[in-house]
Amino acid sequence: MALERTFGIIKPDAVKNGNTGAILAMIEESGFRTVALKTHRIAKHEAEAFYAIHKERPFFSGLVTFMTEGPVVVMVLERENAIAKWREVMGATNPANAADGTIRKRFAENIERNSVHGSDAPETAAVEIPFFFSTAELL
Repeated sequence: MALERTFGIIKPDAVKNGNTGAILAMIEESGFRTVALKTHRIAKHEAEAFYAIHKERPFFSGLVTFMTEGPVVVMVLERENAIAKWREVMGATNPANAADGTIRKRFAENIERNSVHGSDAPETAAVEIPFFFSTAELL
């Protein structure tokens, strides 16, 4: 199987609570290679553009507010079957439904403040990665 890349965010709640290191350790222990990683403060217009698919949903405004309230860590991860594996490591969106040992089970506060984001398909990763990283940053 060929190597695949996926995109991830350690969200403001996890960064604020000091969980970045533990989350990065879980990522490495799951066999990912970190291709690119940086701390970023998402501006309102960036959050609105990044989550535009949810613009008509009732939670959109709260999501934008949450994602702009503090720094995040954005990253590109690589391994075989990276998208599916990253989603497995993250756990279910709702931490109440997440499996033991997943990031969301361990660190998420609730379904809105759920510690991490990850691409859900190759097409999504192809849009999300260049949203935050230039080609030069991905060498």
